[in-house]
Amino acid sequence: MDANELLKKVRKIEIKTRGLSSNIFAGEYHSAFKGRGMTFSEVREYQYGDDIRDIDWNVTARHNHPYVKVYEEERELTVMLLIDVSRSGLFGAVGEEKREIIAEIAATIAFSAIQNNDKIGVIFFSDKIEKFIPPKKGKKHILFIIRELLDFKPENPGTDISVVLRYFTDALKKRCTTFLISDFIDNHDYSRALSIASNKHDLIAVQVYDKRDAQIPDVGLIRISDFETGDERWINTSSGRVRKAFNKWWYQRQQEMTETMNRSKVDIASIATDEDYVKALMGLFRRRGVR
Repeated sequence: MDANELLKKVRKIEIKTRGLSSNIFAGEYHSAFKGRGMTFSEVREYQYGDDIRDIDWNVTARHNHPYVKVYEEERELTVMLLIDVSRSGLFGAVGEEKREIIAEIAATIAFSAIQNNDKIGVIFFSDKIEKFIPPKKGKKHILFIIRELLDFKPENPGTDISVVLRYFTDALKKRCTTFLISDFIDNHDYSRALSIASNKHDLIAVQVYDKRDAQIPDVGLIRISDFETGDERWINTSSGRVRKAFNKWWYQRQQEMTETMNRSKVDIASIATDEDYVKALMGLFRRRGVR
């Protein structure tokens, strides 16, 4: 991708996702992801209905009139995006490539974060840690993240989610609100690493998949290729038995992923590349906001 094309894509994503985060997600994001607690803000005169436990007795004694302490949520968070950049992200049979949708979702979350004065950082991963961008604030930082995501070329093609979870748990000591964004096509067992990361951080999973990952159409004899391993094989899609077996394999994989997330108390949203990711993210944010 040349520089001009990259800048156009970055600008397009910025316009779309910044508008979404400003007009739709701002309130949902704030209520879904709480601050670290309450911090003292000011004192004011006691009003009927105030909790007497909040009375500031020193100020009350000086003014010979009751005053109460006012607290506000300590809002600032550190938000981390753990983004799968393996080669399967280049697949796009129905709708856009997974990587394009992942970039938009990441940008929407990032713009929502900076509107709440939160820091945002990123770890790109395949079956190794490809790049770490430390948490910072500001629009310039987010645009840098989007450029990197659109133009990044990973060294390794595979996926190993346990690698990024272990690295993240060791590298980030402070509790973070963390989004793990991947298609979750991973043959490694990441359940233990997920559980440890979830105990330390507020972890949310976002799956981006193509509907051809789940179902293959009846188009006769075709050659399929694994993006990550390079393995190829011919399959007869006219066979109902073949199509059914493929769909069963996908369904079992999804069940296993969901059970793994539930055991670790990790919320997950699954988003197809031809669907509106706004609805899925809104649903995720609202579920968390009512807790």
